[in-house]
Amino acid sequence: MTTSRPGGRDRRPGERGERGDLLDPRCPTRRLLDRIGTKWTSMTVKVLAEEAPGELRFTELRRRIPGISQKMLSATLQSLVRDGLVARRVEPTVPPAVHYRLTELGLSLETPLSALRVWAETHMPEIDHNNQLADESLRRDAYAY
Repeated sequence: MTTSRPGGRDRRPGERGERGDLLDPRCPTRRLLDRIGTKWTSMTVKVLAEEAPGELRFTELRRRIPGISQKMLSATLQSLVRDGLVARRVEPTVPPAVHYRLTELGLSLETPLSALRVWAETHMPEIDHNNQLADESLRRDAYAY
C-alpha cells in the first residue's frame, strides 16, 4: 500500500519523513508504541534515565522497579537493547556482572515518556472518577431489570 503525497510522489508507510497513519499496522508510530507502550518499558527507561549517564546492574534495576519479575525485566531489557535504546556491558567475572545504561536514543525517549507521566498524574483522578461513575451506573442498570 502506498499513500499519495502532494506533488504526486507516492511513499510507503514508514518511509523516513512520513507522518503515517496510526491505523495502518506499518505506521512508524504504531510500531513504536508496540515496542515501548508497556509499563515495564516506561519504568525501566525512567530508572535508567535517573542514573544517566551511569549504569545499573540487573539486580539493582529489578530492586528499583517494584513488581517486575526477573523474566519480564530480562525480556524488557533485551527488547530495549535490540532497539538501540539501552546499552549492555558484561564484565567477565564469575558470575558475569551485567550493566545497563540508556543510549543517546534512549535518553531522548525519556522526555516524551516524562510528559506522559505528568499527564497521567494530572488526569488519573478524573479518569478514576469517571470509571467510578460508570461502575455505579452499571450497578444501577443491573438492578433496574
